[in-house]
Amino acid sequence: MNYKLRIKIFNILIYLILTILAIFWIFPIYWMFITSLKPEYETIAWPVKWIPIPPTWENYKKILGNPVDTPVFIWFKNSFIAAFSYSILGLIVSSLSAYAFSRMKFPGRDRYFWFLVSFMTIPGIIYLIPNYLTIYSFGWVDDLKSIIFPGLASVWGVFMLRQYFLTIPYELDESAKIDGANKLYILWKIIIPLSKPALLTLGFMNFLSNWNDYLWALICLSSPEKRTLPVGMLTLQGRYIHFYGTMMAGAFLTALPALILFVLLQRYYIRGVVMSGFGGR
Repeated sequence: MNYKLRIKIFNILIYLILTILAIFWIFPIYWMFITSLKPEYETIAWPVKWIPIPPTWENYKKILGNPVDTPVFIWFKNSFIAAFSYSILGLIVSSLSAYAFSRMKFPGRDRYFWFLVSFMTIPGIIYLIPNYLTIYSFGWVDDLKSIIFPGLASVWGVFMLRQYFLTIPYELDESAKIDGANKLYILWKIIIPLSKPALLTLGFMNFLSNWNDYLWALICLSSPEKRTLPVGMLTLQGRYIHFYGTMMAGAFLTALPALILFVLLQRYYIRGVVMSGFGGR
C-alpha cells in the first residue's frame, strides 16, 4: 500500500468519525425541534415519526400566546439584557487585566498571574454563599444586577486574552511608544483590533454562560417579571409536565439564540480558541 493511499484512507476514517460525532451532537437538537412540531398524542406514539406530517405550531402558540402565565418575551428580554451586559462588561475587565499581565512589566507579574489561574481549580459552587451575601449587602437581590456583576472578573477570560495578546509582536508597542502613544491608546488602537477573534470568542462564551445560567438566577431572582428564560421555563415543567411537545418548544426557544450566535461566530470562535493556546513568553 503506497503512501498516498494510506493518507487517503486515513482522511476518510477521520471524516467518518467526525461525521458520527456530529450526528450525536446534532440529534438532540433535531429531536427537540421535531417534537415541538408534533401534536401531543404523537410525542408518545410508536413507531416514532421522525418527520412530523403535518407539522403544527400549536405548542409554540401555547407558550407565546399566554403572556400572563408564561411571559416568555419578558423572560427573553431579561435574559438578553443580562447576558449582553455580562458579555460586554466582562470583556472590558478581562482585556484590561490581560493587557497588564501580557504587555506591562512589573515585579512578580507572572507569579501573580499563575496565582490567579490557580483559582480555576476551585469549583464555582464554593462561591455561591459569598456572592449571595455580597449582592444582599448591595440590595441587589431580585434585581438583574445580581446576575450581571458577580463573575465579571473571570480568571478564564484573563487567561484566554493574555495568551492571545502574547502572540501579538511586542515591536508594535515599541513603535507606538516612539510616536508618543500611552498604554490605553496601545490597547485600544493596536491590541484590541488585532485580537478580534479572541474577543469575539470570549464575548460569545460570556454570553452563553450567562444566558444558560440556571442555579444562580434561580437563587437571586424570585419575581415572575424578573426571571430569565432558564428559570422561567422551569415553570413549564409543573404546568406541562406530561405535554412533551410544549416542553420541547420551550426548550428550543431557549436554545435558539445561542445556536444562531454560534453559527454566526463559529469562524472567529475556532480561531480564537486555537490561537489562545499558542501564547507564551
